[in-house]
Amino acid sequence: MAALFSNTSRMSNQDLNTQSTLTRCMHNRIEAVQNAILNACQTAQRPIEQVQLLAVTKTHPFETIRTAYSLGLRAFGENYVQEGVDKVIAFRIAEPDNHVVWHFIGPLQSNKTRVVAEHFDWVHGVDRLKIAQRLSEQRPINASPLNVLIQVNISAEASKSGCTPESVLALAQQVVLLPRLKLRGLMTIPAAIDPTADEASQRLPFIALAKLHADLKAQLADEHAEVFDTLSMGMSDDFPHAIAAGATLIRIGSALFGTRPTKPSHS
Repeated sequence: MAALFSNTSRMSNQDLNTQSTLTRCMHNRIEAVQNAILNACQTAQRPIEQVQLLAVTKTHPFETIRTAYSLGLRAFGENYVQEGVDKVIAFRIAEPDNHVVWHFIGPLQSNKTRVVAEHFDWVHGVDRLKIAQRLSEQRPINASPLNVLIQVNISAEASKSGCTPESVLALAQQVVLLPRLKLRGLMTIPAAIDPTADEASQRLPFIALAKLHADLKAQLADEHAEVFDTLSMGMSDDFPHAIAAGATLIRIGSALFGTRPTKPSHS
């Protein structure tokens, strides 16, 4: 994990100039994304405060997160368990007074639930009861409840994780009863948009998830419905459509940080 750190006091002038250039580049990217979010919210006649930006940093180096943090980002998403845990621990050491919220947004196997339950604040990919039960059992008692989202395979793609829309209600009714978990809403990764389709067609999967969210919220008991407030949908290529449909959290990676480096050998 020590390799995640870089000693800036030993950096050459060339290294410092490179870091300064990278910081300016990231600042410009963040500003462009925030402006695009504002434009999408204005078009949808929604307050920008209703949409949270989650910076997806999977496979990006630890220093990328530190730079993004220095530029004001406070929510980060990781897809790979060991890489994500290493970054969380390293960041807490490097920035002990930070207010970062960590989201695990990748598929989660049952043998990896313990470290996720111990180190993350949110889990987006709950798609079966077994995973939720293990997260509940393994969440430290002295930690705040783990925020979880049910992942829905809204486009019915065989290659995607997620439960079917028809099974969401039954799963939600079981998850809300588990201690140390807080069911906050739904998440989806729809099929890639068809660039030849019109905007109305491109928004259909997001509209479908938003309707499912509203229907489910209406069927939950009041104490659970009150915190069922999150729609995690929309990424770099399609987030304006997701915002138009009601997204409250968008997961942005390449638009902020460019092309991802090669996936690490561990998960």
